[in-house]
Amino acid sequence: MAKQGKGTKTKKRVRRNLAEAKAYIHASYNNTIVTITDPDGNTVAWSSSGSIGYKGSKKGTPYAAQLAAADATRKAQNMGVGTLDIIIRGTGSGREQAIRSIQATGVNVRTIVDDTPVPHNGCRLRKRRHNS
Repeated sequence: MAKQGKGTKTKKRVRRNLAEAKAYIHASYNNTIVTITDPDGNTVAWSSSGSIGYKGSKKGTPYAAQLAAADATRKAQNMGVGTLDIIIRGTGSGREQAIRSIQATGVNVRTIVDDTPVPHNGCRLRKRRHNS
């Protein structure tokens, strides 16, 4: 049997026409990540404060979250998304600003759900930071 060489295959980006999608906003203190998925959960578009170009502590700012949300929504609109359900996780400073940015892009926002994980006294917390 003759060996076949490995050919490099690049995955072609498929342009889908989605009427509705879900936007997941993960707002931590250090970064804000916005992922837009189809109803099945497959990622359509995503963006984060870091991918916009911010580094370090500037990634956690509300303005960086606003730009990240606008970028992800713009990519999703190119795929044909018209209606969004927003799911928010985390307690970062970019929460409200990301929502306002999505609403300002002209996408119809159907629902906004806060799904921040709250422990029911599960794992033991880290040792408290000593401030003096």
